[in-house]
Amino acid sequence: MASGQLVHFYGVHPMPPSPTEHYRSTERDAELLLVGKEARHKSGPIIVAGDLNDVAWSHTTRLFQRVSGLFDPRIGRGLFSTFNANYFFLRWPLDHIFVSHHFELVQIRRLPNCGSDHFPMLVSLTYNPDPNRAEDLPKPESDDLQETKEIIKKATNE
Repeated sequence: MASGQLVHFYGVHPMPPSPTEHYRSTERDAELLLVGKEARHKSGPIIVAGDLNDVAWSHTTRLFQRVSGLFDPRIGRGLFSTFNANYFFLRWPLDHIFVSHHFELVQIRRLPNCGSDHFPMLVSLTYNPDPNRAEDLPKPESDDLQETKEIIKKATNE
């Protein structure tokens, strides 16, 4: 940033699990969880954004959020379904942004179709570290870290 503050940014786009792309979600899940584990160990501001090829309510996305300790600024503001821009009757929120407690949301909205099969998203953040927000970070539940370890091991050993 202009102040010299470094921001850890992860732009992610794992392979989608589908018969035409890949038949399992193991590799996608492992990729997301590897980013989540790394983000959890960073002390500075973090942004993770991209096409996660997973819906916001899935087990993997919720696990990622608990493992990473990052906030989802969409919560309480809508689904922001971004895929498929070509079909008005069937759309899913596959594009995500997660942020550390260092950021406050100024604005979030889905923009008009720009020719992609995904709608673009506009997310405006302000850097405003709040130690009190750090206390509300998503935290791993009982077996989340073990499950994460097993998913990553399965994906890397096959």
